[in-house]
Amino acid sequence: MGLFTRNTEKSTFPWEYITSTEQLTEVLATTEQQPVLLFKHSTRCSISSMALHGFERNWQAEGNLCGLYFIDLLKHREVSNLVAELTGIAHQSPQVIVIKGKEIVYDASHSSIDARRIESILRKG
Repeated sequence: MGLFTRNTEKSTFPWEYITSTEQLTEVLATTEQQPVLLFKHSTRCSISSMALHGFERNWQAEGNLCGLYFIDLLKHREVSNLVAELTGIAHQSPQVIVIKGKEIVYDASHSSIDARRIESILRKG
């Protein structure tokens, strides 16, 4: 084991992975029934990895507060581009966008991503 080894364990976080523009469109159509959180992540970026792990560590909501969706930017750039087009929010990485009732209720990138703030916003009804 070297000094700079990578942690290759898969996350046990309950992400649903969006891998196509069709799937994204279907997910966005459900925001009237349940809020949707989109986490856009670059798997080669250490800042993105830190933001992802911080979010996962701080997220405490259980059950169906919102759907949790993960977008791998390197594998599915077309999905990320469509998110930017449909929401009007310029692409960032990492980035979180929360949509509730077809309205964007939260968006942040990099170190501004705050799991507890998102939970608070979603609980306000």
